[in-house]
Amino acid sequence: MLKIKRVPTVVSNYQKDEASDESVGCGRNCLGACCLNGARLPLYSCKKLENSGTGEKVVISHEAKEPPVAFLESLVLGEWEDRFQRGLFRYDVTACETKVIPGKYGFVAQLNEGRHLKKRPTEFRVDKVLQSFDGNKFNFTKVGQEELLFQFEAGEDCDVQFFPCMPLDAENSPSVVAINVSPIEYGHVLLIPRVLDCLPQRIDHKSLLLALHMAAEAANPYFRLGYNSLGAFATINHLHFQAYYLAMPFPLEKALSKKMITTVSGVKISELVNYPVRSLLFEGGNSMQDLSDTVSDACVCLQENNIPFNILISDSGRQIFLMPQCYAEKQALGEVSPELLETQVNPAVWEISGHMVLKRKEDYEGASEKNAWRLLAEASLSGERFKEVNALIFEAIGCSNQEEELEGILVQPSGSVNQTGNRTLGGPIANGTASECLVLQ
Repeated sequence: MLKIKRVPTVVSNYQKDEASDESVGCGRNCLGACCLNGARLPLYSCKKLENSGTGEKVVISHEAKEPPVAFLESLVLGEWEDRFQRGLFRYDVTACETKVIPGKYGFVAQLNEGRHLKKRPTEFRVDKVLQSFDGNKFNFTKVGQEELLFQFEAGEDCDVQFFPCMPLDAENSPSVVAINVSPIEYGHVLLIPRVLDCLPQRIDHKSLLLALHMAAEAANPYFRLGYNSLGAFATINHLHFQAYYLAMPFPLEKALSKKMITTVSGVKISELVNYPVRSLLFEGGNSMQDLSDTVSDACVCLQENNIPFNILISDSGRQIFLMPQCYAEKQALGEVSPELLETQVNPAVWEISGHMVLKRKEDYEGASEKNAWRLLAEASLSGERFKEVNALIFEAIGCSNQEEELEGILVQPSGSVNQTGNRTLGGPIANGTASECLVLQ
């Protein structure tokens, strides 16, 4: 069993050592049975959406109506700002220095020295993507209710419904949006599907579709959702997605892509070209459900084959990037250079997308495209291993015989945040054996 000493990010003010004695009682307003009775929270029920074949949103409604509350501006960012004013965050993320690193890719660097303070050491298992939920360890039923912003659900009606004060129903486990008390950007929140069901950190069809609904409801390409599997730097084994607002395109979103296949439901799958982490892009489909189901099938395949991965939901839910990776495995095997380990940067979804959250001033001041590429390339599967993983995915989604011969045909990014495409390669290419994911420098 591979293990590495890790220091997980503190996402809640009530996060504590698993060994803490709670026999004396809760003593706080949590989501456990001790405190849930009578708890209330706003409920936002989004409208039923489908995607047309061109990727444009189609609202199934008899007439256009203004939503009762602006989802992103008032509910997500407004409630986040309220918690900020109430002093619930561990530091002021708006005071963190941020810059765009010069170069063709436009990596974004942030100096966030507060993110690694007051952490607790733990043994983090990196060789098993699927692990059972352990209620004795920190999970989101232990957060304070003041850290919750609202309940979120995909409604069956054609209109948005908003209820300012709805009970938290233990019999019908709600999906909730909570603050991340260690934010990396303005509006950094957590989407926790069916929080009281205590689901482990693994993708299922309903939960991914819920995340796509949230991205679509925000209706802003600069509000993205991300997911980290176990073994790919998820720090809590309780199902959750992250999301935040950053008003600039990510390098991942701007990367050129090469079309590989199109599924029978119209989902186009492409491979990114000249990007440090080998990744797949899913887009299109006859409906949002088709796109979500295809990606879910791919993720379930990776989970069942014990392959760690990250997901970025982009362009208001129209694009989904899937990034299998092996950085933690290489780290456990002693194959990552001490220089990179000293940065304490673990390349999870945001880093792989191009938002480099740096914890040391020296790394921020010396940030360069070459350094960013070098770190991310360590996370990438080798070319041969990536082909093997793709074969598993295509078989899982029923497209193993549909591969198209389009080598050399590059597709410009199509999303509204994808303004320019990357054109040159600027760093070492991950290479080596499939079993070790070795990077040869």
